[in-house]
Parts: sequence; C-alpha cells; structure tokens
Amino acid sequence: MQYLVHATGGPGFAEPERTLAVLEEAVLPTFDHLIGLEAEGKIRAGGLPVADRAFIFVIEASSNDELDRLVRDIPAWGVLNWSVTPLQTVSERQAKEREVVEQLHAAAC
Repeated sequence: MQYLVHATGGPGFAEPERTLAVLEEAVLPTFDHLIGLEAEGKIRAGGLPVADRAFIFVIEASSNDELDRLVRDIPAWGVLNWSVTPLQTVSERQAKEREVVEQLHAAAC
C-alpha cells in the first residue's frame, strides 16, 4: 500500500546555539533517515516544499502497522505534526467504478 505522508511544524529557531542544536540533533538525522528510506525503496516520491519547514512524501508499506513503525522511526517524529492519507491506485479505483457501472446497468434492465 502507498501512503501520502505530510509532516509540518517543529521547533522554531531562536538564538544561534539553539539553531545549531536543532539542525545537528534533529534536522540532519531526519534527512539521513529519509534518504535511507529512499534508498530502500520505501519512499517512492516526495521532497520538501521550497522555503517551507515540511516534508511530503509517498511511502510504501505492507500495512498500517508497518507504516506506523516507519514514520515513528523518523528522528523528527516527536516534534512534527503528521498527516497520513492511505492511497488507492488508479487501477484499483477503476475496477471499483467499473463494478458500479455494471451494477447500475444490471439494475436498469
């Protein structure tokens, strides 16, 4: 299954020391982790909206439980707001709509 994952928010930056800590302890490890998920083929597409503190990506997981584990393992999981949308493939949706059309034709006869 594929899921659209959107992460936003997180800690803001104040003084340079805090900025450095957030970048070294959360942001860069999160980038490393996401690059690893891309290399494994788990992240299928996505990136960061330009000039925004957000991540948007499509992730492949065999179940909701696997997706939950994958997202919770991201270093910035605890400081970002997460939104996950399960995706249906176009061919799956097409098959369902064809069933509806067949049922409507059968009911009209």
